[in-house]
Amino acid sequence: MDNNTQPLNIATESFIELSGRERAQAVLDAGSFRELIGPFDRMTSPHLPLQGIVAQSDDGVIVGRGTIDGEPAVAIALEGAFQGGGIGEVCGAKISGALEQVLRDHEKGIKTRPVLLLETGGVRLQEGNYGLLAIAEIGAAIMALRPYTPVVSVISGMIGCYGGMSICAAGLSSHLIMTRQGRLQLNGSEVIEQEAGIQEMDASDRSRIWSMVGGEQRVAAGFADTLVNDDIHEINEAIHDVFRQGIREVTRTAQVDRYLALLAAVDANTLIVPSSIRESWKSGIVDQENLQSQLGAQQAQANDSVVEAPITRGRTWFEALSGQSASAQQGIASVLCADTELENQRVRYISVVPNPNARFVRARQGEIGLEEGWNIARSIREAIEADKDGEKRAIVAIVDVPSQAYGYREEVLGIHLSCGSAVDAYASARLAGHPVIALIVGNAISGAFLAHGMQANRLLALDDEKVTVQVMSKQSAARITRRSIEQLNEAATKVPGAAYDIRSFAKLGALDQLIEGIEADQPQTKDIERIQQYLITAIAETRQGPRDLSVRLTSATAATGRASSIKVRQLLAEQWD
Repeated sequence: MDNNTQPLNIATESFIELSGRERAQAVLDAGSFRELIGPFDRMTSPHLPLQGIVAQSDDGVIVGRGTIDGEPAVAIALEGAFQGGGIGEVCGAKISGALEQVLRDHEKGIKTRPVLLLETGGVRLQEGNYGLLAIAEIGAAIMALRPYTPVVSVISGMIGCYGGMSICAAGLSSHLIMTRQGRLQLNGSEVIEQEAGIQEMDASDRSRIWSMVGGEQRVAAGFADTLVNDDIHEINEAIHDVFRQGIREVTRTAQVDRYLALLAAVDANTLIVPSSIRESWKSGIVDQENLQSQLGAQQAQANDSVVEAPITRGRTWFEALSGQSASAQQGIASVLCADTELENQRVRYISVVPNPNARFVRARQGEIGLEEGWNIARSIREAIEADKDGEKRAIVAIVDVPSQAYGYREEVLGIHLSCGSAVDAYASARLAGHPVIALIVGNAISGAFLAHGMQANRLLALDDEKVTVQVMSKQSAARITRRSIEQLNEAATKVPGAAYDIRSFAKLGALDQLIEGIEADQPQTKDIERIQQYLITAIAETRQGPRDLSVRLTSATAATGRASSIKVRQLLAEQWD
């Protein structure tokens, strides 16, 4: 029997009860399903067996070619039963590679329809930075596709959509369909409990969690578009309706002013009942009288309890490169933005720094929180708009971010979308021709790095023991994977993607420059001048190169460090037509 062409017998009307392969088949026209890189291709994860974990022949992602309403389509389904739908190197490359093939179809005039069926916990922690890179590339592919076609995502249940996939897949999609059983959340409840305490989030309180992030709440608050029952035909009809309606002009992640106004109207010191935000957040209508009163009270409170911000590498390098003081910045104190010239070229520097006086307490240590993501987006979009008819200034993200903010309020108010707005803005700038460079000077962790740095044309980093790249803290990773810290450290010796140090990250081939011999904490003039020269070179190379992220897979290091990512794309290209 030919595994790629035989139809599956779907006896149930429930979509949730289907396997990933059956879901992919179910959303395509009857009899049109053809699987790419199927189980018989044996494209498995090379990293799991090194850790004593049995690999799966499709690595938990099914790519089905077929038609929807008679038009060419691809359905990409994650199999939640394998590794919780986690994204590793191979399955991540199958998703991003398939979306890249859809983009090539559209560039040739073939209007292929993409559908993502999301059941995922985010990055597969056993593969760490392989998954982080893959998710960034998934987001980049969705951003490149959106001007051509709606990118439709479905979150049905029971796993939901978490982690970086909530940012770069669900958050960036043109249209998001959910069932009541589905969940959409950036930080898993266990991780929030581990990082912020059980008082902030009780991971065992399932009813409360569903009231925050379940499909009914997410649609009612405007974080998703269509609420459907767990029914194959109803989900199919919702998908068909999106493609019939065509491209949405303004997506959620581009509505920066709207969401900043909504956030400003929130009292960050009171407990937010999820149902209380439904009407205002979906409509985007803010009570202006109440808003002014709220802002006045917040300002008075801030004036009464000002705490001096610590000096971090993000702040140090922002001031060193921009020549401007952090204390003189306008806007929120945690997002620094300044323009200067570098060898007669305009450069906008953006850095995220601690703000002990931040309204939302979970974002006071340099994390990217609700306000930070949207303000990063605003800083970038201002440059895009100002430069739309002239030379595109370079944008340099100075990266020193310990994580995204972990908190109850953050999840209720859509931190995944806040981070997604920053991803959208950086990718939009890159696609518009702005050279986007990320300079990693400290921590580059999890969704914070996806939001601030991972969409850059070029990644530069200081070769320093305090420069780290990873998905989450070791304590949280140990809890989620049910392993000890010692076992995590042992895995890192075998799988570079599981390590935290910058030299291991460099082995994956995505880093353009690992810069040695720099005084990271107290840079001298010679250190600053060296970094400026690296930036000048990176900007010049970017202006001459492609606007996508393909350069990350073309280096000699990537040829070995991400060989599976390259092989998956080769196979997809061979099997596509």
